[in-house]
Amino acid sequence: MKKEWLLNTLLRSIFGVIAIYFINAALASAGISLGVGINGATVLTSGILGIPGIAALYGIGLYKFL
Repeated sequence: MKKEWLLNTLLRSIFGVIAIYFINAALASAGISLGVGINGATVLTSGILGIPGIAALYGIGLYKFL
């Protein structure tokens, strides 16, 4: 059970970093400077929360952008 949770979190972290990278690239090509940095906090957020975590990171970025 614990190995499964760890593997799940690790895979979500990896795919979360990849998603953040491509979302940042798409936003930059559209001229929007709302990039979320890739660091330990964002990796843990995307790893633990998954897609809602990534959405929350961009929501916080949008809030700071306004």
